[in-house]
Amino acid sequence: MAARIRKFALPAILIVVAFLFPPINAFLENTVDVNLMYPVIIVAVYIMLALGLNIVVGFAGLLDLGFVAFYALGAYVVGWLASTHFQQVSISFGSTATSLTGGKLLGIHLSFWLILIIAGAFTGLCGMIIGAPTLRLRGDYLAIVTLGFGEIIPRFFQNAGDLGGFNLTNGTIGIKAIDSPGIPFLPESMSDWQRFGTLDLNPWYYTILILVLITVYVNIRLRDSRLGRAWISVREDETAAAAMGINPVTTKLWAYAMGAVFGGVAGAYYGAFIKNIFPTSFSFNISILILSMVILGGMGSIYGVILGAVALQGLNFYLLPQINEWIHAIGEAVGSAALSNADVPKYNFFLFGILLVVMMLLRPEGIIPNRQRAEEMHEPEAATR
Repeated sequence: MAARIRKFALPAILIVVAFLFPPINAFLENTVDVNLMYPVIIVAVYIMLALGLNIVVGFAGLLDLGFVAFYALGAYVVGWLASTHFQQVSISFGSTATSLTGGKLLGIHLSFWLILIIAGAFTGLCGMIIGAPTLRLRGDYLAIVTLGFGEIIPRFFQNAGDLGGFNLTNGTIGIKAIDSPGIPFLPESMSDWQRFGTLDLNPWYYTILILVLITVYVNIRLRDSRLGRAWISVREDETAAAAMGINPVTTKLWAYAMGAVFGGVAGAYYGAFIKNIFPTSFSFNISILILSMVILGGMGSIYGVILGAVALQGLNFYLLPQINEWIHAIGEAVGSAALSNADVPKYNFFLFGILLVVMMLLRPEGIIPNRQRAEEMHEPEAATR
């Protein structure tokens, strides 16, 4: 009983702290003029992406270098279904959008909560379609093919502004003025929740927090399920798994599809949050960044992946800009033009690379490794003793 309490004590404390973060952030803003709400929301989006990729890489052992494709698909789903992009139609269901002129509302405007489900289902289906012809490959060949799909889909969005006269994605201009989410039928005193705004980010924060908690719960259930054990079997030895009656292709396809679902939902949330979607926002670098989070935290470890996402995106969105300000202050104090004009954040991927090299040398299993993977990593050391 005591062991069970200890097992759930830390997650419970972290969840409580997460729900109390908005008042904590308000206190920090009033006392030391530090507002962490925006970077924390972006970090939470990447936590969700990293957990989705962890199903593919950590559980099933598939090296996916094109995960950003599902992120982009989810973002464009919210762009198609919650904006005036398709002005040739007028469809509205459960949306908070209103016409500025008071006339008919052009475009498709569905409820954000329904769009999240549609985005997850659509990207999961796309994951199965993309994965069906490619998951028979292994290792480096699979990585190259997924890299190809990860590059093809953003390029398709970039060039799909004119498909035989039909404007699907608005090309490089992107889709703008996406509807804000909201919860209808709330009292006027909760107007910030009736329609999410840009000044009060608390509704956005609690929404992504709930999505992350759902993602963690589903990851835990999948890991401990029969399908999760099949993923681990295929990851460890595909030939032996097939000999035991497991269909490797179907098993890997389920992993690819489930990872795509969470990537799509995260993309839909991100598209609604930033209001504007551009194809250049979904570059190959994002796939590498998400993969780095999984590797840094510990492949197959849910809590390790969360920590990896927090570490890398915290470094990227808060720590590097803060260091940049400190260097500028030092440069102004000592009269150094080089320090005053330094741009530390542009070296983020260089620093990420150094961090990964150090981790591979000192702790290749990750910060919080999966127990089985940690034992595998240290088997040669134990054998030599």
